[in-house]
Amino acid sequence: MTRLLVAAAIVVVVALVALALERRRPQPPTQARPAGAYPVPTQLDRDDFDHTGADWLVVVFTSATCESCAEAVAKAQPLASGPVAVTEVEVGARPRLHRRYGIEAVPTIVLTDAEGVVRASFVGNPPAAELWAAVAEVRTSAPGDAPAAGSGGDGT
Repeated sequence: MTRLLVAAAIVVVVALVALALERRRPQPPTQARPAGAYPVPTQLDRDDFDHTGADWLVVVFTSATCESCAEAVAKAQPLASGPVAVTEVEVGARPRLHRRYGIEAVPTIVLTDAEGVVRASFVGNPPAAELWAAVAEVRTSAPGDAPAAGSGGDGT
């Protein structure tokens, strides 16, 4: 009985520490948005995602109930190569990341550099050529250049 109480106390302490650490974590910045537009993060913590060693990370925020999300993932997948990683973040599987980065519309696609700075973004399902061109553009631009912003595609 004593072991059970000690184990329960340890679980409670660990849960409280995890909650306190999560609350101390700063929220990522978001871009100012015009009326009616959806927010897009300007910085991602690369440790929140797989493929932290890639030079470039394409993150596709999706939902299992979104028809155009599967198309957006299919357009992003061919970009995966040695220096470019592609990852899908489905809201049902990882709701905390959607909340953390203020994702209100899916699909939302962001391209980050090695430091997590968002260099291009799309809200909606962009044409494949537009997505691929944005990735090519930011990969060839200087690190301090202004990020490219996509207009989004056929909506959410």
